[in-house]
Amino acid sequence: MHKVDFVNVFTLSGQGGNPCPVVADAQGMSAHDMQAIAKHYGHEAGFVFPTENDDVDFAFRFFVPNHEMEMCGHATIGALWVLTQQNRLTESAIRISTRSGPVTGYVGRDEDGAPAIEITQPAGKVVPLTNAQGDAVLHALGVTRDALADLPLHNAVTSRVKTLVPMRDVERLHALVANVPAVESACRLIGSTGLYPYAVADESARVFEARQFPRASGYPEDAATGIAAAALAFGLLRDGLITPDDRTIRVLQGRAMRRLSEIRVRIGFAQGRAVGCLLGGAVSQADAHNHAVAA
Repeated sequence: MHKVDFVNVFTLSGQGGNPCPVVADAQGMSAHDMQAIAKHYGHEAGFVFPTENDDVDFAFRFFVPNHEMEMCGHATIGALWVLTQQNRLTESAIRISTRSGPVTGYVGRDEDGAPAIEITQPAGKVVPLTNAQGDAVLHALGVTRDALADLPLHNAVTSRVKTLVPMRDVERLHALVANVPAVESACRLIGSTGLYPYAVADESARVFEARQFPRASGYPEDAATGIAAAALAFGLLRDGLITPDDRTIRVLQGRAMRRLSEIRVRIGFAQGRAVGCLLGGAVSQADAHNHAVAA
């Protein structure tokens, strides 16, 4: 039997966040077992395995109801939070193996004594969409180009490709009604794992709002998507919406789902060149699902 801890990741003032089942001791679990837990809860789930590799501390795996994911930001942060609560972390820097590559988690404490967790992501790559690709995306979102800001649509990636769609304003962002089959079709056409429309909330304060419509996860929308927010940060940098420094970028997501969440991203620079980023956010236990047990 394997204990499941259910947490909310990227919460804002203790509310919202992306729900996440975490199995902090998944040794012996098969892929079928892990996917069954994701299906049972209807959310992306994280699984922690021991490792005999001296270069890493843990191996993490991630499943959505429909399939395995190479990397998940919120499940990584959620799993580190659970490990912290179980007093299983002996260092502040945790080396993690994932199927998308190595990740380092940094675990500290905030001013209230709560765990403060950030994880690394590589430098993002940003590629503008062609007009035909953009048209497929707009069709999936049910809008025309007059709903967009005067900026390009991009495929951007740190760990997984996300499609950045610059909406003219926050109101148009939250009015979107995505066509789920068309989202999947558009994403497959352009090689993306999800559409990430966003709008500027407060440019000077580096605050943006976003929504995530995943390609084929088994649910139509995410309340908070760390990997997409990391990709967005590099898109914002490319388009000149943020200055090239390491100040925090705040991405608010989930408002349309009534689960307003906050994702924080800090881009790191070396000799003026972006070399990666740190992705973080608050975590809380989800009481309604505590101590669930799965085979």
